[in-house]
Amino acid sequence: MKFTFGLAALLGATAVVASPIAVETVETAIEKRNPENINYVQNYNGGAAQFKSNLGAGTFSAKWNGNTDIVVGVGWSTGAARTIKYTSSYSPGSSGSYLTVYGWVNSPQAEYYIVESYGGFNPCSSGVTKRGSVTSDGASYTMCTDTRTNQPSITGTSTFTQYWSVRNSKRTSGTVTVANHFNAWSKFGFANRNFNFQVMAIEAFSGSGSGNVQIQ
Repeated sequence: MKFTFGLAALLGATAVVASPIAVETVETAIEKRNPENINYVQNYNGGAAQFKSNLGAGTFSAKWNGNTDIVVGVGWSTGAARTIKYTSSYSPGSSGSYLTVYGWVNSPQAEYYIVESYGGFNPCSSGVTKRGSVTSDGASYTMCTDTRTNQPSITGTSTFTQYWSVRNSKRTSGTVTVANHFNAWSKFGFANRNFNFQVMAIEAFSGSGSGNVQIQ
């Protein structure tokens, strides 16, 4: 789901802009409604969870119950080394779940997570390659990578690398300086370019929980 309208669509296909003031008024209205230019909904859900989103407000909510994988959130159709400020109420209990910045790189294909909080499972705890730590936004994050062989991806079934940063002191509100993680991962093959989508997301794959998130 993307915003595809421009000023001409808002003003009418044959409308003539009378003055720069009129254009500024419309642009200001757009900016106030969607200050972070959020234009993308991630809804890998399949009806397995309750999910609602509001692009203009930069919000989404999710509630899950059961052993199924969901990844839901809002953000941008093209990722970047942006700074993301968010607030949330996130209650994962002991479920398998992450509150995370989530996205993909097209080539070389990669999936990435900057995990701010999680439920009963730390994704860098086992079965991955440990990559040390990176300090960002007032805390240390453990880094790890994993090679996913013939697994579902944005291009169907493929082999790709997962990049993870997991915050060692969990939080549910704050600022994520994405560039710090991209730069740290680049030492381990992360392309830091050719971005696909990027969202503030909740992933859940077991148990039950809920969350409400707003990008500010």
